[in-house]
Amino acid sequence: MPRYTVHVRGEWLAVPCLDAQLTVGWLGREAVRRYIKNKPDNGGFASVGDVRFLVRRCKGLGLLDNEDLLEVALEDNEFVEVVIEGDTMSPDFILSQPEGVYLYSKYREPEKYIALDGDSLTTEDLVSLGKGHYKIKLTPTAEKKVQKSREVIDSIVKEKTVVYGITTGFGKFARTVIPTSKLEELQFNLVRSHSSGVGKPLIPERCRMLLALRINVLAKGYSGISLETLKQVIKVFNASCLPYIPEKGTVGASGDLAPLSHLALGLIGEGKMWSPKSGWADAKYVLEAHGLKPVVLKPKEGLALINGTQMITSLGCEAVERASAIARQADIVAALTLEVLKGTTKAFDTDIHAVRPHRGQIEVAFRFRSLLDSDHHPSEIAESHRFCDRVQDAYTLRCCPQVHGVVNDTIAFVKNIITTELNSATDNPMVFASRGETVSGGNFHGEYPAKTLFQALDYLAIGVHELAAISERRIERLCNPSLSELPAFLVAEGGLNSGFMIAHCTAAALVSENKALCHPSSVDSLSTSAATEDHVSMGGWAARKALRVIEHVEQVLAIELLAACQGIEFLRPLKTTTPLEKVYDLVRSVVRPWIKDRFMAPDIEAAHRLLVEQKVWEVAAPYIEKYRIEHIPESRPVSPTAFSLEFLQRKSTKIPESEDL
Repeated sequence: MPRYTVHVRGEWLAVPCLDAQLTVGWLGREAVRRYIKNKPDNGGFASVGDVRFLVRRCKGLGLLDNEDLLEVALEDNEFVEVVIEGDTMSPDFILSQPEGVYLYSKYREPEKYIALDGDSLTTEDLVSLGKGHYKIKLTPTAEKKVQKSREVIDSIVKEKTVVYGITTGFGKFARTVIPTSKLEELQFNLVRSHSSGVGKPLIPERCRMLLALRINVLAKGYSGISLETLKQVIKVFNASCLPYIPEKGTVGASGDLAPLSHLALGLIGEGKMWSPKSGWADAKYVLEAHGLKPVVLKPKEGLALINGTQMITSLGCEAVERASAIARQADIVAALTLEVLKGTTKAFDTDIHAVRPHRGQIEVAFRFRSLLDSDHHPSEIAESHRFCDRVQDAYTLRCCPQVHGVVNDTIAFVKNIITTELNSATDNPMVFASRGETVSGGNFHGEYPAKTLFQALDYLAIGVHELAAISERRIERLCNPSLSELPAFLVAEGGLNSGFMIAHCTAAALVSENKALCHPSSVDSLSTSAATEDHVSMGGWAARKALRVIEHVEQVLAIELLAACQGIEFLRPLKTTTPLEKVYDLVRSVVRPWIKDRFMAPDIEAAHRLLVEQKVWEVAAPYIEKYRIEHIPESRPVSPTAFSLEFLQRKSTKIPESEDL
């Protein structure tokens, strides 16, 4: 009598099967029935009929068809998992589960498309593609360019011309000519041998970005891929079938060879692949489950798929967008802290910044004025110390326009580099259809996205780090009663309660870790590929490191946001300005005040999510933009930043008409 071991919501159940003609669906229902019987507190399910579920193998996590017979679908004593719709995937048998939580019930196949032409992709577009908001299609112009490029490759193969990577080996084997009969095998061998990365797999969002960006580069028509193959790759993206791509293994020299090879490996139906429907399973089965066939590589196509800087660039794109989001919200958090500490707004005077007209500095000072101008937004807190004898504040408050401002300028600089790289051809050799020939060069080198003149991604990490460094000092001022005039560590009954004592330590630890992470990785170079690739960029690590720094910055500012809101509790019943009260209300919608000590980590994570999802910006931005419109003369020396332009274009948040601003 066959028996199956079934996992349901953390519980293992042995389910015997008396009849081999029973189905997978029966096994799922029987397992849920036993689970409900054993667990009275089962999440509100009264009966098996109330439960919708999927059944999957624990090994490989392949999705099973509920109509399949057990004797056909499973082996005796096989381990399977029942995933109840709405639950998270169980991690028990997943050796490489994507980070984060991916709910079956939340996945929605996108209906909208982005048309790629290889020339006009933006950082915002790529992040949206990564989040699964859009499918991809090619423009007619791109299709024609791809076809003409492929004609050049077909001609080279037909005429048996010796061309690197098409009819020869790779790297040190560039002088080894490959027989025509083995040119396709050459491409498969290239993908397999170069799939040598290590570490955790890229999360689905990053894998989607990487795949989308490679499609965009191929659409330029300089890679020599066939239109048929490119369309197959697009179908894989649109089905959200994402290959297993280890995050480590690129030196950013001949492109991001290892990660892009893992990407190509999944496309040819080898290795592992993940989709929202199947989870991790063998790539060929995931493709088959979505009605797709593995790509069959033609001459040059393996090289076309793996040669480029898309790992560096896609992660750099995410870093730039997250940096932009946290930088503008850092101004709001700092303004709230200044208000709680009863600081002065004199340092944000228009004329001060007009005589040192750095674009970022001027914009940050403007934001502070728009949030703190008590004549425009009456503030009872500001009014309470209007006639105090304080002349100026500490640097961490007074110099925010200068410190935050240069971060904004750094982000703008790096974003320009990344945007250019998004739409650049980075293959070798390049196929120039207009000349009817291929030319070997070095566009695959990751120097530009990794370094540029000022080491772009390292520069981004160093610049954004300052937001956390100055934020941690403001947290110290909020927690230290000798500097804040507030209770020690922002809690009543100090001693019995410790309040924000260790939250501040966490912020300090993150800032210290960032200092080590800000050591430039792009100053390093190691010779590889038998000295053929004798100068490399290390851009992959620069990108991953920048993302880690930015995450730490987000977390430090989350702690400051909580501390500033807690500080307001001790100034009540006085109120701050309207926009800052809205920020306070937002925070209090997810985190209640501290009356006494409690488990703090979930509150920090809740505030972190508000920043990552840009909720703080959405709440405050309408007031900032309304202030801008009403004070156009004072803002004439500098045009609105990209952040402001984005808001004006999208109008994502609407102010209630009844509200007096």
